Amino acid sequence: MATLCRPAIAVPEHVITREQTLEFARTLHAGHPQLALALRLIGNTGVQTRHLVQPIEDTLRHPGFTARNALYESEAKSRLPEVIDRALAHAELTTRDIDLIVYVSCTGFMMPSMTAWLINTMGFRSATRQLPIAQLGCAAGGTAINRAHDFCMAYPRANVLIVSCEFCSLCYQPEDLGVGNLLSNGLFGDAVAAVAVRGEGGVGVQLEQNGSHLVPGTEEWISYAVRDTGFHFMLDKRVPGTMSMLAPAMRDMAEPFGWDVSDLDFYIVHAGGPRILDDLSKYLMLPSETFRYSRATLTERGNIASAVIFDALDRLFEEGGAAQGARGVIAGFGPGITAEISLGRWIRPGGAATVSHRNGSVPRSAV
Repeated sequence: MATLCRPAIAVPEHVITREQTLEFARTLHAGHPQLALALRLIGNTGVQTRHLVQPIEDTLRHPGFTARNALYESEAKSRLPEVIDRALAHAELTTRDIDLIVYVSCTGFMMPSMTAWLINTMGFRSATRQLPIAQLGCAAGGTAINRAHDFCMAYPRANVLIVSCEFCSLCYQPEDLGVGNLLSNGLFGDAVAAVAVRGEGGVGVQLEQNGSHLVPGTEEWISYAVRDTGFHFMLDKRVPGTMSMLAPAMRDMAEPFGWDVSDLDFYIVHAGGPRILDDLSKYLMLPSETFRYSRATLTERGNIASAVIFDALDRLFEEGGAAQGARGVIAGFGPGITAEISLGRWIRPGGAATVSHRNGSVPRSAV
């Protein structure tokens, strides 16, 4: 079975605190008729610090979409190789061992995809498959894990590298004064992440099942308006209440496999905001502490879009992981409204389900 190994995470060096965010909102939008509401929403996010690819003074200026997207590309190229190297080291793999790269990002655009640049510059084989995922927003981290799992089921000895690159601050729109946009200015942060899924061997979450659910009639709730100035984040006021629909969907996706989503050993879920986690606790009848890894990510780094679940998973590894055979769920939520879940068991070295890791690349006849 495929094993999701330890992720590698990196955040930019520029930091903005909750207090600074609130002060900037008061200064920049002093005459806004709903400023009090926006300040209250930002204050309730639970976010204490966020990391940005630029100093805040540069972030608050908009040089145009062309310059923004060029910055996205240059920052991605400068930051991704290091996290990829660390993720491969965690999995005891090299670039030559990777059969598929899944690249996840919703905050910039490139064609060819970043996958082409990575293959050309980091020593991946030219036969490496490429799967860019650009339009699933925060859910895409979960989608990437599920597509990697599917690939390893089709090609049992294959290895997949997942790369997440989210520079949410490059979507800042100073002229967009909607409350949802003002809230996003105090919620989202920047981060890059990478993680390997091994077809054989590895330590981490042995993936067993996955599922996806789209809530009908909600496609306008989280979206981008693509305009001359780039991506404008659109957030419906009903979004914080989506766990009333997605928690039952998680239960329905798990039940056919004999899993009770309210009775697992670890939970790695997307931290879109504190109410998402609070409502998951309520609807799944779980204590708040259950989602401590996701809460820590939200508090220290904000909503880092598709990278959230990898950051939260890394915190589980940092804590020493789970017991051999412990069951858990990884869940991403995002536009659609979409939920992506993975069900798996924790595998440690020497565990009954662990197989010896391979040295070298998969024979091409296998993939």
